[in-house]
Amino acid sequence: MKVTCVPYCSLQSVKGLLLHCGPSMWNWLRLVKDSVSEKTIGLMRMQFWKKAVEDMYCDNPPHQPVAIELWKAVKKHNLTKRWLMRIIDEREKNLDDKAYRSIQELEDYAENTQGSLLYLTLEVLGVKDLHADHAASHIGKAQGIVTCLRATPYHSSRRQVFLPMDVCVQHGVSQEDFLRRNQDKNVRDVVYDIASQAHLHLKHARSFHRSVPAEAFPAFLQTVSLEDYLKKIQRVDFDIFHPSLQQKNTLLPLSLYIQSWRKRY
Repeated sequence: MKVTCVPYCSLQSVKGLLLHCGPSMWNWLRLVKDSVSEKTIGLMRMQFWKKAVEDMYCDNPPHQPVAIELWKAVKKHNLTKRWLMRIIDEREKNLDDKAYRSIQELEDYAENTQGSLLYLTLEVLGVKDLHADHAASHIGKAQGIVTCLRATPYHSSRRQVFLPMDVCVQHGVSQEDFLRRNQDKNVRDVVYDIASQAHLHLKHARSFHRSVPAEAFPAFLQTVSLEDYLKKIQRVDFDIFHPSLQQKNTLLPLSLYIQSWRKRY
């Protein structure tokens, strides 16, 4: 796939090959925790996908639409089984509704899920490059951190908090502070520290820009939306519950177009 001025469409078509249009394996795995009432049922569904992936690499995919399409992508692009299995394993470990113990644990989760997805996307693009892999690792971590921040208002409405406990303890903040949507400075400091870590990963990823093959850029254009969120949360002084953070940026497609045209991420 060439790097042309069709940023979002290019990225989505790449992911479409991997994840199939509609209810993909990735989205399906993400929803398992929300859709089952017992952990045992969730584990059974994860086991189904583990066996499905094993069967795909034996050219015997189960008769399930998403699995069949994924098998086709595996065959066409010689996708690495390790990345698929790592996504499933990490989602399985995440079935427990527990906060991340540390920012490192959140980064590990992001690397094993979002990072693995990016490695697979690079394989679809035909990119095999060490610098691209390093950039993908940092972007995956930034994606995971930002996703955790963006989901905090939703989680708090369900009496759940997943923000890293070590950062909260450092600033003397409890989970109840987030459940009550407390806007004190120490709560904002927690959000600032976590958002700063995401920003740092984006900065590291972009430090490889000159060394990363241009063919890899469509996989990395999600950095535009990540940076957009980080700028918005900075403008509201890291009030994670500010209404403006839930509003769509209508200029985001234009930003994606410009970055694609500039061949940057």
